[in-house]
Amino acid sequence: MDYQHITYEVADRIATITLSRPDRLNAFTPLMQAEMIDAFDRTDGDDDVRAVIVTGEGRGFCAGADLGAGGDTFDAGARGESGSASTSAGVRRDGGGQVVLRIYECTKPVIAAVNGPAVGVGSTMLLPMDVRIAAESARFGFVFARRGITMEACSSWFLPRLVGMGQASEWVHTGRVFGADEAQRGGLVSAVHPDGELLDAARALATEIADNTSAVSVALNRQMMWRMLGADHPMEAHKVDSRAIDYMGRSADVREGVEAFLEKRSPSFTMSAATDLPDFYPWWDVRPFE
Repeated sequence: MDYQHITYEVADRIATITLSRPDRLNAFTPLMQAEMIDAFDRTDGDDDVRAVIVTGEGRGFCAGADLGAGGDTFDAGARGESGSASTSAGVRRDGGGQVVLRIYECTKPVIAAVNGPAVGVGSTMLLPMDVRIAAESARFGFVFARRGITMEACSSWFLPRLVGMGQASEWVHTGRVFGADEAQRGGLVSAVHPDGELLDAARALATEIADNTSAVSVALNRQMMWRMLGADHPMEAHKVDSRAIDYMGRSADVREGVEAFLEKRSPSFTMSAATDLPDFYPWWDVRPFE
């Protein structure tokens, strides 16, 4: 796919996905949706990619849905959109939700580098990313109630889990826009950096992952943590942990990791997240202990 609303670059085992409509503060479009999903498909299929950074071009991260259609922006029927390819049970699927679910399924760690305003879907697309850091100029807003719509992009599932029900309720019910410091205090982002240092900080974190960790370990750990958010008992984690530690305990990567530690050198892991995940993955589909 030739990208028009994003750019995609891989360097030093880090894929950088940049939302690229700077004249519109990178406002979200159906084309951007399709391109982001395609880009995450590429990252999962590329063994040279060990971490993913998502950021925005220019002075914004993502200003939310492109409101160029005016009052019909969120009315698919009024815009003449039809067809069943993107529908579920007769209801057209939310585009932001399709992007978020693809990020959630990703086998590579995803770092959000929020370089400016991130409003609406610009905020909700951040939620399934593993680490979120922001520039001092970043602004966030779950503005749905102020536009007469509801939460989208699976944010009613993600946001309370990440920041707690009280903080999520305040941000969503008021719909107000807030700054990077408040986002950090509320747990939405983990760090705030001067604008000119944001991407360097994101790359340093991505490099630490790429240089020091097993791709298969990271892929399994990422899904174990996300999936266990919905488990009703720690026994569910124990079931999966037991399988995972048994599989990795017999692997080439664990031998390399232990030997590198004992020999006081950097590890050189060889297993691939594209081809070497265990046969019980995805466990949420095959239910190996039932």
